[in-house]
Amino acid sequence: MKRIVFAFALSLSVLSLSLPATAQFTGPSASPQASTVAAVGNARVGSDVTLTGNVVGHLRDEYFTFRDETGEIRVEIENKTWQGRKVGPEDKVRITGEIERGFGGRYIDVQTLEVLAP
Repeated sequence: MKRIVFAFALSLSVLSLSLPATAQFTGPSASPQASTVAAVGNARVGSDVTLTGNVVGHLRDEYFTFRDETGEIRVEIENKTWQGRKVGPEDKVRITGEIERGFGGRYIDVQTLEVLAP
């Protein structure tokens, strides 16, 4: 019985050591990220996206219009993502998030928003 418990504990320890390594991988992804609004139209729903441009309008609630040099798309930015920052249409930002699809078509569920230096 002691051998079984020891073997189980040992295998559990080895397994737990390997888990953080995969979470810290920083290499290329199997699916490329869309990097422009135009590319979002051809990317798979659920794909990650990183866009640089401007938040140019407020639609309703947590929905805004984002614009880059290739077009515009609806984005959902929760209050916690703003982190109390004031951002206007003239401010260049980088957003990262996930491509979603709703009744109004594709949109980006924004996870992070970074205000870039002018």
